[in-house]
Amino acid sequence: MFRMILAASMYVQGFLRAWMPSNIVLDLIRTRRGLKWGVPGTLLAAPYLAIAYWCTTAIAAGAPGGLNLVVLVCIWSALKFLVMGPISLILLARVRLRERGERRRASRAAGYASADSPAAEPA
Repeated sequence: MFRMILAASMYVQGFLRAWMPSNIVLDLIRTRRGLKWGVPGTLLAAPYLAIAYWCTTAIAAGAPGGLNLVVLVCIWSALKFLVMGPISLILLARVRLRERGERRRASRAAGYASADSPAAEPA
């Protein structure tokens, strides 16, 4: 029984990871080119919260209880976007510091190489 539940949860997780729009957008934000879009990406939490609100009002008005699952998924996606904004700022700062250090080391290495070459010595 436990094995079946574990297999089903792994299948559902893999499906949601590959096909949910929020996961696809978050994967794009986590790339180097997408880190700058992390803070504006937090605005995508608003439509998810609006959908969750609309579903809860529909449930209160007598809609099927299965919409509770939609509410749960929408709130979870909204939380992921809200958290990704500050995290993307931290990741972007870390990447830029690393890139600056690499540029500095490359320029120092180029400076040492030109100072060691015989063409750089005065005649």
